Amino acid sequence: MRKRIGITLGDPAGIGPEVVNAALASGKLPEADYRVLGETGGHSLGKPTPSSAKAAQAALEKAVLLARAREIDAVVTGPIHKANMYEIGFEFPGQTEFFAARCGIENFAMLLTGGRLTVALVTTHVSLAAVPKILRTSEIVRVGRLLQEFLQRRARTVRIAVAGLNPHAGEDGALGREEIEIIAPAIEELSTLNPQPLTLFSGPFSPDTIFHRAIEGEFEAVLCMYHDQGLIPLKLHAFHEGVNVTLGLPFPRTSPDHGTAFAIAGRGLARAESMIAAIRLAVELAEETEG
Repeated sequence: MRKRIGITLGDPAGIGPEVVNAALASGKLPEADYRVLGETGGHSLGKPTPSSAKAAQAALEKAVLLARAREIDAVVTGPIHKANMYEIGFEFPGQTEFFAARCGIENFAMLLTGGRLTVALVTTHVSLAAVPKILRTSEIVRVGRLLQEFLQRRARTVRIAVAGLNPHAGEDGALGREEIEIIAPAIEELSTLNPQPLTLFSGPFSPDTIFHRAIEGEFEAVLCMYHDQGLIPLKLHAFHEGVNVTLGLPFPRTSPDHGTAFAIAGRGLARAESMIAAIRLAVELAEETEG
């Protein structure tokens, strides 16, 4: 059966509608039944309003209802503007947390993939100052296992590099002890939970070299300690093809790895590669879920 993919437009004042339309017209998508969710009438391109935010939220609510009712097999979400959403009472840090809450899921994580790099994030939408305070061995293990499950769908042997938190992975404690006291115990626990050689967790590695090693093919993914640690190299490597994936949901959810870009909305400058990649991955994941 052809997969049924719901695609939200995101904030209709941004580039979401045009990249969705461009993706659907590109001829680069697999055969599937695509259902566009959201409306564009009454909104001015490049001019976000409370009304455009409400339209974006309504599309998200519709998408999760359809997915939970199994009327669609996967969800692809267009970009929203968080500050605009917060003004209308949107109570979630981002779309990742929205879908998890609506599905009653606590064991979830954010993954991004593009080109030859895949990263998963142990902490996400928190300040950099808060990361050392909330980083826990148990959270590294939890997200590491979600990452492992995702990778095992497409590769028999999985090699996951775990990034350190501090420069030079702490330099044996001289630059910080999180690697010794929090991250290394997590790697040991993950290795104990996966005694077979099909999945290998290793590290903690210095963050300034590990992404290059992953892109060169030494690892299938990097487990990152905080948001920008993973997103900066991902966007440098695959800025126009990056895809955001929510791990742990009962259905696949992907999104392009870019924002609303109000400044260029409607000017013919927005590129659809990331949306195309997000849709293609959603179909692939939906097919894998069925298998």
